[in-house]
Amino acid sequence: MFLAHTVVGNREALSTRPPVPDGAAAAESTTVDRNWVQSLCVFQLVTADLFVLSLLLFAPGATDLVPAKREVALATAMFFALWGLAWLIQLLVLRRRLRDYILLSQWLFWFVCAGLLFWGAGSMKGPNHALAAGG
Repeated sequence: MFLAHTVVGNREALSTRPPVPDGAAAAESTTVDRNWVQSLCVFQLVTADLFVLSLLLFAPGATDLVPAKREVALATAMFFALWGLAWLIQLLVLRRRLRDYILLSQWLFWFVCAGLLFWGAGSMKGPNHALAAGG
């Protein structure tokens, strides 16, 4: 997720830069350009989130550094579900066409990730498992 967001997403985000007009429209262009920079910065915050989430999910999955594996998986599942819900709400509030729900289907990706994490959390051990097993 992180690499796709960084490489492909960065290229797409940079391609949305508004053209720089001449003359009187230049003052209005400053606001549009500032808004574009702000949206690009928010995009990079999501990139940082994806990097941290990748590490957060790798640690319990591949090591014993995190004793609360199940709780981490459930918390991340909830986080991804909230991302999916927020994406859908944005599309609803902006009254997008049905086609946009398909073309901008990141919401579906987040719901699938949340579902897989929730399903996988059922097979993970919580922090009290070792104590109950006498270890």
